[in-house]
Amino acid sequence: MSTRRTHIAAGGWAALAGAVSGALFVTVAEVVALVAARDASPLIAVGSFVVDIVPRWAKELAIELFGSNDKAFLLTTVGAAALVAAAIAGILELWRRWAGAALFLLGGAAAVAATVTRADASALAFLPPAIGAFVGAASVHVIIDVLRHWRCAPDTDRPAGVDRRRFLLLTGAAAAAAVLAGVGSRIGSAATSSIAAVRAALKLPAPANRVKVPAGADLHLKNLSPLFTPNADFYRVDTALTVPSVAPSTWRLTVDGMVEQHVDLTFDDLLAMGLHEYAITLTCVSNEVGGNLIGNAGWLGVPVREVLARARPRHGADMVLSRSVDGFTASTPLTALTDPNRDAILAVGMNGEPLPLEHGFPVRMVVPGLYGYVSATKWLTELKVTTFAADQAYWTPRGYSPKAPIKLSSRIDTPRLDRPLSAGPTKIAGVAWAQTVGIGKVEVQIDGASWQEATLAPAINADTWVQWSLDWNATSGSHTLAVRATDRSGRLQEEKHTPIAPNGSTGWQSTLVRVS
Repeated sequence: MSTRRTHIAAGGWAALAGAVSGALFVTVAEVVALVAARDASPLIAVGSFVVDIVPRWAKELAIELFGSNDKAFLLTTVGAAALVAAAIAGILELWRRWAGAALFLLGGAAAVAATVTRADASALAFLPPAIGAFVGAASVHVIIDVLRHWRCAPDTDRPAGVDRRRFLLLTGAAAAAAVLAGVGSRIGSAATSSIAAVRAALKLPAPANRVKVPAGADLHLKNLSPLFTPNADFYRVDTALTVPSVAPSTWRLTVDGMVEQHVDLTFDDLLAMGLHEYAITLTCVSNEVGGNLIGNAGWLGVPVREVLARARPRHGADMVLSRSVDGFTASTPLTALTDPNRDAILAVGMNGEPLPLEHGFPVRMVVPGLYGYVSATKWLTELKVTTFAADQAYWTPRGYSPKAPIKLSSRIDTPRLDRPLSAGPTKIAGVAWAQTVGIGKVEVQIDGASWQEATLAPAINADTWVQWSLDWNATSGSHTLAVRATDRSGRLQEEKHTPIAPNGSTGWQSTLVRVS
């Protein structure tokens, strides 16, 4: 074999040894995190760091392409990048002794920094990435040292097969250890996580009042969004790469800042204030025209204004900075939370059951009329009464407005281009929303002709979307459908399309359909 081919082959084996050592780094760190600091997974910490520094356009693109799967995509990407870096470290270790090991330790230091600076980091958060990096560095150094004897500087006093077998044995053992550690950490995590069981066993008190749904509010049309979005289908957009685990027994809410009285509430304290049922539609600022990052639900909760009343905000305060256990913050106008005519709540239930884990269990905020990034904090732990001049929330320095009322919008759910449609009588149908005001009228345009007023289903209230439909005798061929809405105050939906940043998209939806 030529020298060049020998070096290429050695480089391939070195990359394999580096990748295996990288997997060992990550899985050992996961095991240590399971035992000593469950909040200190290096992958999650680095992934969260990426979420924090990623430019706005990249965040918007990820949500557009992957929707609620954007977190899985990010974690996969971070994991793949870590393996590539580990493979490169293996090659560096082959070229220069300790160079690859040093790269592992450098990566470990970066992971430690990302971990200990998280808002929910514990005192031992540095241990998992530190120990994982040490094990990975030792692994790559020892394995590559054997590879160097086998491929680059064979010992003439013994057959090369001895070092080859040692290399393969060590690499295989490291790979097996990584697999066992990974499987063990997953099993251990599942076995020791009790939050799902706690949620399943939780019985919320009956609310003092129930939402009255008018007859005919749900048109029950095929392919039309249901009046209430099932929890399993409700969109999820947040910055948490893993769902925080918060037990109701340990949950605390602090109300501080510009207040006359510091307030601390337990979960039982909150329930004792008395629950009420509300119907409220939530919308993500990342929802494009015609998008599906919106859902309507029935919520159980306590008015935020009643909690703030205990704290007595001081004169001059105009914002409440709500904080999640994972450090996320949202800036909500104080007036939106204290307005007696707006049902801003601390929610504990969703569609007849305790909040799902991924939707903020045990307590989250729900505020009608404001996009989620300035109002709908999940896994809530703090309300800081402050001012917009003094504090900024998570997304504000990233190019989004500190205040973001939800835009008057409408959407066509059916028919759609990706669903076959036969000629003949059919219905054009969808939803429209104008929170805190209500929908007054929805109009549909077919192939650029005159606008036709659709039939509105009875609205639950001004804070929920409303279904609408229009009878259409569809003819064969391609057709362009457009929709626009007018709210109860007479304001027409904005026609011009604008991007989601800095405070939500606008525009009339237009869609192409084909009729056979």
